[in-house]
Amino acid sequence: MSINRKPYQLVSREWQPEDTIINIGETKIGGSNFAIIAGPCAIENEQQVSTICDFLAKCGVTMVRGGAFKPRSSPYAFQGLKEEGLMLLKKAAEKNQQKIVTEVMEVATIPLVVKYADMLQVGTRNMQNYPLLKALGKIDKPILLKRGMSSTIEEWLLAAEYILSGGNKQVILCERGIRTFNQDTRNTLDLGSLALVKTLTHLPVIADPSQGTGVRDLVIPMSKAAMAAGSDGLIIEIHNHPENALSDGEQSLYFDQFKTLLEQVKNYARIEHRNLQLNNNTEDITI
Repeated sequence: MSINRKPYQLVSREWQPEDTIINIGETKIGGSNFAIIAGPCAIENEQQVSTICDFLAKCGVTMVRGGAFKPRSSPYAFQGLKEEGLMLLKKAAEKNQQKIVTEVMEVATIPLVVKYADMLQVGTRNMQNYPLLKALGKIDKPILLKRGMSSTIEEWLLAAEYILSGGNKQVILCERGIRTFNQDTRNTLDLGSLALVKTLTHLPVIADPSQGTGVRDLVIPMSKAAMAAGSDGLIIEIHNHPENALSDGEQSLYFDQFKTLLEQVKNYARIEHRNLQLNNNTEDITI
């Protein structure tokens, strides 16, 4: 094996040439598989999260996202329901045999989040929270590591290296857009970097076109673009009433839009011979 001259080692393809595949229940992320994670930006109440999880189950989605601890730019914005939100998400997800993805913000709350979540998300603001990354290296749960909004590829991979060097090899990278001079989208989804990272690391890399654009009508085209760039999956924000959402309603898909997205993803997956990770026991969905 050649000597890796890069500052990161364990995440590198020089260390491990073959793709890492991470199993979350029956869902596989990485390799020839393509995973879909979807749900509300924030858990707001029982009716909201139950309605969304039920709809996603009918679509065959086996992994649901939902924020209970919400890092917000404004101290006056909705900060999440904390453990109550986790309990509501767990109840709705278990009813549909779905796995949970939710954000952890600090070391002190890891035991609480682990109690409810199947995969822990590190958000863009915490990508370089090294005490948090070190602590997540000690747990036996998959970690979804979002790219920092102003981070280089090297910084992103080094953040993953912190987790792997602690002993946790179950890391999934997420390209969620970077901050640029553009004022018309929330962020710029950096698909060139996504394609490049796929050549540098064996870890799965997924895309977040919701955060990556901040514009509902751009989510479907950027999802298809992410698939073409080699993404191993998508994480999508969806809401039963986006216009009334307490967080990020402008980038959350309506149910009918999500159905359209899924149909297009299914078509592309067939063409590219990707194993789409959906539950095949789905129902006809009436919006």
